[in-house]
Amino acid sequence: MFDIVTVIVPCRNEEKYISACLNSILEFELPLNTKIEVLIIDGLSTDKTREILNEFILNHSCISLYDNVEIIQSAALNLGISRSNGKYILRIDAHAKYPKDYLINCFKTIQHTNADNVGGIVITLPGGNNFEATLVQAMTTHKFGVGNSAFRTDKKVGKVDTVPFGFFKKDIFNKIGFFDERLVRCQDYEFNRRIIKNGGKIWMNSEIYAEYYNQPTLNQFYKKQLYKEAPFNPYMWYLAPYSFAFRHVITGVFTSGIFIGSFLSIFLPIVRYLYLSILLIYFCLAFIASIQQSQRFKKLEFIFLLPGCFFMYHFIHGLGILSGIIQLILKKSPVQKFKKPWKTYDDFLRNSDFNISLPKI
Repeated sequence: MFDIVTVIVPCRNEEKYISACLNSILEFELPLNTKIEVLIIDGLSTDKTREILNEFILNHSCISLYDNVEIIQSAALNLGISRSNGKYILRIDAHAKYPKDYLINCFKTIQHTNADNVGGIVITLPGGNNFEATLVQAMTTHKFGVGNSAFRTDKKVGKVDTVPFGFFKKDIFNKIGFFDERLVRCQDYEFNRRIIKNGGKIWMNSEIYAEYYNQPTLNQFYKKQLYKEAPFNPYMWYLAPYSFAFRHVITGVFTSGIFIGSFLSIFLPIVRYLYLSILLIYFCLAFIASIQQSQRFKKLEFIFLLPGCFFMYHFIHGLGILSGIIQLILKKSPVQKFKKPWKTYDDFLRNSDFNISLPKI
């Protein structure tokens, strides 16, 4: 008798990375009496991703392909879960690659801890061979850049509020529902916080790791923060107040402080001195972090470039937070256009415990 692990791979236009991702999955060491099924949920790719996927399907019977007409990742995950046969669900990001022991370490960890979801750390790789890609990597691998996001900067074992990707017991989806399809981003974090809110456990084991490719240019990285990543933090708080974490709002406070401090400094000298003092402290910390990353990456120019890059990262991310809040106030946010978190939400409610915490509608 075999246990099945379902590996779900949402993807869209990943011709550059999908082969390395799938090859790493096919090389997974499997736990005893376990086999895998790989469900690729493609968001109607327009590049060569489908050609690559079809080649893999021809050569590997464990791989199946489904169309994600909704395109967004949360819908892909839900489709994969509904089509899965596994006792466990491994959620894989197509933009990453994984070591051979990734699955077996996830399996051992969930068996040992009895957690509802386990995961590890992300090793951030440059998205290209160019200088800017290394700058982006340097910004996102220091605590000054990304804060206390443990899976990016710490080697930790124990309970956490979230892990990247995730290895789930399938029955958790029957207990607390599916991913919220109104969230184009942050759906993983909201779901993990929902697990905890309902008495479950998320466990990090730093022996589990994946290598993730970041954006190859500063422009692409900053645009992703402004338009895709940051606004969905307030959208998530609106739909699921239990998902709020102070670390996610710090950049919004920072950017608000820049605007308010600049304005009040014109009229109030005491505010001006306080404002300039805080900026001085900020850039001193940024300079220290830049020296550390310069030594780590062996690039002297990082000492002079990274302070400004850090500032733009935090300022732009904060702008995205503020824009998301404004969109919510004006009732123009994308998450306010739809009521149901996922398509089978009504059926889930009819069969669930009404005492559990769910995203609001």
